[in-house]
Amino acid sequence: MTTLNIEPNLAMPDDFYETLIEAHRGLDLAQSQMVNARLVLLLANHIGDLDVLREAMRRARAHIDIPASD
Repeated sequence: MTTLNIEPNLAMPDDFYETLIEAHRGLDLAQSQMVNARLVLLLANHIGDLDVLREAMRRARAHIDIPASD
């Protein structure tokens, strides 16, 4: 079983961030959300390990304030 790598692992993190921002340039909110969704699915397919993906989703959601429903 592969584990989720949470240590810094990008050779050029600033270049990655710039490329990510550029991928969203000129898009409205709905288009930007679609790009994010497609990117998540492409990277999930590349990773291919459901346990790793579950851990990534758990960590991504941790500490997010979710409003209480009335």
